[in-house]
Amino acid sequence: MMAFGGFSRGQGNQPLAEINMVPLIDVMLVLLIIFMVTAPLLTHAVKVDLPRAASAVVSPQPGSIELTLDAQGQAHWNGEPVSQEQWRARIAEAALTTPQPELRIRADGELAYRQVAQVMSDAARAGVTRIGFVTDPRPAP
Repeated sequence: MMAFGGFSRGQGNQPLAEINMVPLIDVMLVLLIIFMVTAPLLTHAVKVDLPRAASAVVSPQPGSIELTLDAQGQAHWNGEPVSQEQWRARIAEAALTTPQPELRIRADGELAYRQVAQVMSDAARAGVTRIGFVTDPRPAP
């Protein structure tokens, strides 16, 4: 009768008592490589619905500045239409005052995020440290 150990008849019918670890190590290395390749791809699949954020009602404070951006990208400084150069100059002036006013950005939901990011970048470059976003406090439909 043939045993698992080989074809020699001198050993008897004793099975081989050692486990071959090489195939197990190969499988584990392949799984490790697959995990290392797919793990970074899973972190970029986060979906965020930014326009549905709600906030509490905050009364306007004296000394705060509201910069409104409509859907067409037109800027309004405290309700007054201004050009890009005008609000950049006004932000630079506001950054130099003491105490520094809070810049509140009211951006339309249809406006491209890059334009809002540009406004934030310009304000930070001018030296404004207090920047806030104004949202509609009503619950999302």
